[in-house]
Amino acid sequence: MKGTRGRRRTTLAVALALIAGLGATVPAQADDPAHPFRNPNLPVEKRVDDLLSRLTLDEKISLLHQYEPAIPRLGIQSFRTGTEALHGVAWLGKTTVFPQAIGLASTWDPSLIRQVGSAVGDEARGFQQQRPAGWGLNLWAPVANLLRDPRWGRNEEGYSEDPYLTGSISTAYGTGLTGGDPNHLKTAPTIKHFLANNNEEHRDTTSSELRPRVLKEYDEQAFKPAIEADAATGVMSSYNLVNGRPNTVNPALNDTVRTWTSQDLLNVTDAYAPGNLVGSQKYYGTRTEAEAAALKAGIDSFTDNDTDSGPTTAAIKSALSSGLLNESDVDTAARHVLSIRVRLGEFDPGGGEYGSIDASVIDSPAHRALARKAATEAAVLLKNDGALPLKKSGSAAVVGPLADTLYTDWYSGSLPYAVTPKDGIEAKLGTSAASSEGVDRIALKDTATGKYVTAGAGDAGAPLKETTESGAGAQFDVFDWGSGVVTLRSAANGKYVGYNWSNFVNDQTQPNGWYVQQQFKLERQEDGTYLLRYAGYETGESWWSNPVYLGPVDADGTLGLVAKDKAAHYTKDVVRSGVDEAVAAVKGKDTAVVVVGSMPAINGREAHDRTDMGLAPSQEALVEAVRKANPKTVVVVENSYPTTLGALQKEVPALLWTTHAGQETGNALADLLYGDANPAGRLTQTWYRSESDLPSILDYDIIKSNRTYLYYKGQPLYPFGYGLSYTSFRYGGLKRVSDGYAVTVTNTGRRAGDEVVQLYVHQRESRDKQPLKQLKAYERVSLKPGETKTVRLKLRDSDLAHWDVTRSKWIVETGAYDVMVGASSADIRARTSLRVRGETIPPRDLSALTRAENFDDYNAISLVDESKASGTAVSAAADGAWLKFADTRLGSGASTLTARLAGAAGTLEVRLGSPTGRLVGTAHFDGTSSPYTYDAVTAPLTGAKGRTDVYLVLSKGLRLSTFTLR
Repeated sequence: MKGTRGRRRTTLAVALALIAGLGATVPAQADDPAHPFRNPNLPVEKRVDDLLSRLTLDEKISLLHQYEPAIPRLGIQSFRTGTEALHGVAWLGKTTVFPQAIGLASTWDPSLIRQVGSAVGDEARGFQQQRPAGWGLNLWAPVANLLRDPRWGRNEEGYSEDPYLTGSISTAYGTGLTGGDPNHLKTAPTIKHFLANNNEEHRDTTSSELRPRVLKEYDEQAFKPAIEADAATGVMSSYNLVNGRPNTVNPALNDTVRTWTSQDLLNVTDAYAPGNLVGSQKYYGTRTEAEAAALKAGIDSFTDNDTDSGPTTAAIKSALSSGLLNESDVDTAARHVLSIRVRLGEFDPGGGEYGSIDASVIDSPAHRALARKAATEAAVLLKNDGALPLKKSGSAAVVGPLADTLYTDWYSGSLPYAVTPKDGIEAKLGTSAASSEGVDRIALKDTATGKYVTAGAGDAGAPLKETTESGAGAQFDVFDWGSGVVTLRSAANGKYVGYNWSNFVNDQTQPNGWYVQQQFKLERQEDGTYLLRYAGYETGESWWSNPVYLGPVDADGTLGLVAKDKAAHYTKDVVRSGVDEAVAAVKGKDTAVVVVGSMPAINGREAHDRTDMGLAPSQEALVEAVRKANPKTVVVVENSYPTTLGALQKEVPALLWTTHAGQETGNALADLLYGDANPAGRLTQTWYRSESDLPSILDYDIIKSNRTYLYYKGQPLYPFGYGLSYTSFRYGGLKRVSDGYAVTVTNTGRRAGDEVVQLYVHQRESRDKQPLKQLKAYERVSLKPGETKTVRLKLRDSDLAHWDVTRSKWIVETGAYDVMVGASSADIRARTSLRVRGETIPPRDLSALTRAENFDDYNAISLVDESKASGTAVSAAADGAWLKFADTRLGSGASTLTARLAGAAGTLEVRLGSPTGRLVGTAHFDGTSSPYTYDAVTAPLTGAKGRTDVYLVLSKGLRLSTFTLR
């Protein structure tokens, strides 16, 4: 103890000396605990200053790669950015697996989500004594990308199509991860993926075009709340481009994101994204230019080349020597990194506030209970014609391809145990339940040889061959996942068949891996035979030129990849009908529970969008057959995205939706189906009736294309915010209170239940197109039968602001606003009006310098990068492309058009009233050699006066950045 007190006295002396400006003169050992950066009593910035001053330039540069090496002379351990923790700690072994992110958001319960985040943060800390490979305290979660399009392959990772709901849930999860004290971090969450990343196909080369209102009102608002609340410690830049510029060099990383907080942020790139700048994106000619630009834009840590930091550090050193970077640029990024490491307690005695957490927290009883609660709250009751809740005294059958299995996704942890729907129902009933997966068992016989496709019987399986065997070794269970894709599970050992780059082997517990090599298609030919096509994801990669099929490639009949004309033709013999087996299981039972849905590695996932939102055809057929055999059929849909349910939605008496909800899925479903829990999850996305209700997945302009519940005018299958209950609720009138509105809610049923009270607003009149409804507040409230509670929902006048493109600022317009409270966006129970005294947007003044991107409407226009460093311009995609600038005051007359143009030669016309209205001036442009070289052109105007809509009409290939009419 004397030694400890002595060290404390030394630390205090050094701290006082540092504060006095004399810290650099205090001698100390290399790893001396007296170094000020190791003093937890000093402010974070003082500790960072001290540590930064002790590092060499090479050491500072070494901090800018994902894998930061140890610095032994200072006693500093290695550090890694990027432990995945989307709905539990991933890729480190068995940990608590909570519902997928879309499921967490479906709870509409921020307090629960904060608890989940805290549990995940604890489990991340639980590994800190062992520090396994891949572990770190910089967590890559949550995902704040808006679920604008349900076909996005990563829909499971996001929270909602609404920015307010996304912001509140991500803030809750992030607060749990951080511990709630920005100066003492449990973990350091990085919010993904900045910005407008909602398509996977060609994600590294497609540009998400964001007009200013969409950028400010929609996409940025999903990220801002967590950063503003210090619930995230940085952002990850996404692969895609925004307005023609890769997000890896998006200047908003500095210019916008860092303005949302006073804390230092650690911004990282997505994996391999720096290399894309000179690779697929061809945005820069050299890594030196690219990484200098990324650092200046606001990137602090480069995720590239796996553990090899050499290319990154070499590029940064080259940029320093060539003058593209200064040492101060490196210092800035290194400071951001060190600030996070200091706040994590890395340099505190004992690891700081959270340093004592150990592996006992991982999959603890408390976390198991929390996982069950989260899975229960996440489920959404879509339909109930009195079939639910079920009676525990009755008999049941549980059928369907997901009835007795749990699947994990790419960012899941490993399940410590699995309670399947069948397990949960049997535990609830205290007896066994009849069951069937409802899938066909088939044998494939080569019509040319008469031999069967045969798999190995051992646990490790064996390469598929054609043999004369016709027993279990030659039989496969066929799971249909839609779009023609099936998986084959060997009856010989219960393992899935997959390609291992050499052979097809039955050795996988479930479809998995980056390329998901367990996918096949059975292609029926005109003669009734089938070709077996390998459909692993890599067949879509650019280097794989042709579809590939299976056929014998060796004398012993081993199957391999062959061209279509060499493929074996097989008969498909049905050994056992899945539908017949399921029908037999449900006949005579009091209830039939059918569990259908998706396989997360197959039905869309990272790098692969969905083209089909329906259930697989064989799954729909299974439900229909079961319903006919037993009208008391309840359907559970287990997937990660809105589904076009077709006739199924009309015909079955009850529908319950859940995401893939982790280890406690079965217990949660049983609690809900049998009434021990009352469903209260709510949809966080619009469920459309058909893919035809949606525009292109690459259309990011939700305002013009009427996307999401905010602007969609059609009739959805299920609206945003929707979800049923086993009880009923009555709403009183809305009352204005000091900080918003209050409404009484009464449980008028016989069961306790939760209601999610949702407040929406609508601006009746505006200069600009406004959302039909917009969520501004919500609260999940628990009510006993007959109980009434008053729910207060905050709403300030400033919450009604929108982005004024005429002056590039937030404004609240004077006028009347509808304030609505209800059970969903389409189920409004109480409403009132609010008169707000704000401001009136004046007519446009185009005599001031106007950015072309600040249009009111457009046609055949693309948003592009004005320069590689900053700015947005517009580019004409066709002759006659136009921009509208509404309600412009030209006064007594503007006489001259001045515009900055680049790109192809052509004309810029000024017309009044419409794109074909009166022509008042034409500028002729000779073109420039580079799209980034702008020339100022002028043209006289005649008759450009009064108050009117002004249209600029552009020739194809013309780029316009700014203009004036004077």
